[in-house]
Amino acid sequence: MLSLNNILIVLSFLPLFYRSPVSSISSVLSNLYPDPEAVVQHVQSSINASVTRRRLSSPLSGDAQCLTGNPIDDCWRCAAADRQQLADCGIGFGRHATGGKGGRFYTVHSAGDNDPANPSPGTLRHAVIQSEPLWIIFQSSMIIYLNHELVFNSFKTIDGRGADIHITGYGCITLQHVSNVIIHNVRIYGCRPAPAAMVRISPAEIEKRGGSDGDGISILSSREIWIDHCSLSDCSDGLIDVTLGSTAVTISNNYFAHHDEVMLLGHSDSYSPDSAMQVTIGFNYFGEGLVQRMPRCRWGYIHVVNNDFTEWQMYAIGGSASPTINSQGNRYIAPQDPNAKEVTKRLDMNEKDWLDWNWRTEGDILVNGAFFVPSGDGASPQYTKASSIEPKSGALVEQLTINSGVLDTSRDNGGGNSRGGANPGGKSRNGGGAGDANGNGDHFGMIFGSDAVSNKSTSLWVMMVFFLLFVTI
Repeated sequence: MLSLNNILIVLSFLPLFYRSPVSSISSVLSNLYPDPEAVVQHVQSSINASVTRRRLSSPLSGDAQCLTGNPIDDCWRCAAADRQQLADCGIGFGRHATGGKGGRFYTVHSAGDNDPANPSPGTLRHAVIQSEPLWIIFQSSMIIYLNHELVFNSFKTIDGRGADIHITGYGCITLQHVSNVIIHNVRIYGCRPAPAAMVRISPAEIEKRGGSDGDGISILSSREIWIDHCSLSDCSDGLIDVTLGSTAVTISNNYFAHHDEVMLLGHSDSYSPDSAMQVTIGFNYFGEGLVQRMPRCRWGYIHVVNNDFTEWQMYAIGGSASPTINSQGNRYIAPQDPNAKEVTKRLDMNEKDWLDWNWRTEGDILVNGAFFVPSGDGASPQYTKASSIEPKSGALVEQLTINSGVLDTSRDNGGGNSRGGANPGGKSRNGGGAGDANGNGDHFGMIFGSDAVSNKSTSLWVMMVFFLLFVTI
């Protein structure tokens, strides 16, 4: 019999979907993959196939420079100039996110955001609220300083390839009651709490929005969401939050830096609808200046695969409310602090309360004294199925994450990715990337490059100077 508390939770959950493609609790649960281990196996088979294809490719073949071993990047980089091929390249629980595939291209030509209730055509805000599927691209590099949270409609792709796109300011990105959104290749940083305001959320609807927390990306009551190749740092709250019944989410190839509470998955310990949450976190680079929550999980099933955890100050992966955490083929590099070597942290729980939680490590590399405390029945049938395809070892992490973050066509060092967090002027990592802006192996730049971004334009630097002056006054 349902307890009064559970009944109240269910009743509180229903209004969240009044305008949503995800129209009820039953529809959220219908999107729940009944066999999450089958999704895990699909991810591993995709990685195995891409790594093998790269090893077998000839340096003289036409595909050699687009094969990285990363199954997402190999899928679209080898597809010539078809931008919308990206929508077929997802993996994991969010792999069916279509974004704006099949819709028209919408070109953003203005960085303005003067009136959130009546956005001007040609702005990013005007693009994301439209009712139709849209593939949103950018005429040139720009810094978009938001005056309020940027609320999306369903079936949208933000595609920042070929330009250097910065999103900052108040509120930043909100995905609430939506489905099929892809956010690709943008920098998100400096997001601050937004005050209450009237904000247009569709061509026909203006909504009074309460104050937001200042997350980089907030995903609430949504499904089929894919966040890929973004660089995120230094926001007031989280960099990415996935809560309130959201599911079918993939967070991949991103670069996280300079932040305390990086990622939250699950609204609260009492919010049981988040038990339907399924999230894949793959090929991300957790970089300098991070403290905790990479992620912090409640409820749900979280697959953490082939990420590079290079820094934390408290812990890397934490949780409560009995989430399932499947950690495969990651590299965990512990800090020097002898009291912060543990990768995992069960929050506000006694050991007897979490011994049966399914937290598993397989193929992970633990460096500098790092240790992962597993729990649950490691020999259960679900884990036996998962190991029918062996995960790629953490030894391949550097290869799989070398291009994480924004794929910037401007290179500081002639190789690798300019991905020093989301901030302008961050440091870069060397090796194995898309090449330099002069065409030396720059497969990415040849496809999507433009005069505006082949080198950092004077106008962009001027915009950045004015922005820095504004925020420091």
